[in-house]
Amino acid sequence: MGLARSALARAPGIGFRKLLGSGVGEGFTPRPNWAVWAILAEWPDVERAREATRHDRPLSAWRARAEESCHLFLAPLTRRGRWSGAAPFDPAPLSRQAAPAAPPGPIAALTRATLRPAALLRFWGREPAISAAIGANPDVLLKIGLGETPWLQQVTFSVWPDAAAMDRFARAGPHAGAIAAARRNGWFAEELYARFAVIGRSGAWEGRDPLPGAPAALEGETP
Repeated sequence: MGLARSALARAPGIGFRKLLGSGVGEGFTPRPNWAVWAILAEWPDVERAREATRHDRPLSAWRARAEESCHLFLAPLTRRGRWSGAAPFDPAPLSRQAAPAAPPGPIAALTRATLRPAALLRFWGREPAISAAIGANPDVLLKIGLGETPWLQQVTFSVWPDAAAMDRFARAGPHAGAIAAARRNGWFAEELYARFAVIGRSGAWEGRDPLPGAPAALEGETP
């Protein structure tokens, strides 16, 4: 993954990008899963994004070596906060196309934070309850915990059938309690929250189509 940084930076048209590891179990754990990795990247349009997943290194190289790969194509709806000092996932282009604020189809949520070292034990002490809650939630369609730097820079990514289902989980239970505690006690040095419309997907996740109710795969892709 470390060797992929320079190749990814040279991809035509690429904007904000991150190379991420993942956690074991439900994914929302401090224990790394050495078999699952993710690339998060911004592109000027969906055609360039689709082309990149097919041909650009390291995306094509990773797919060629993988037992399984999955691509999700997302359009930003809302974003607040910063990531590495930047403000990615600008929803303005989508709003200029008069897209609905809360589309009826699947909604993806991304939450990321840089933890203050003094807060590590308190933050991760809440992890088992959060993992159990999202693992038992019948609404979540897909979920994974990701990490930019182990234990310190964490990312959660999940897909829900609609905004209402996402809000029900986010506003109650252990997840809501952890976020409230983090803000009250200043656990985060930096944070970002974003929501996306799922506009296409391809590949497989754990042997199946990850979002059978999502929009059809983009032209030329096989779900």
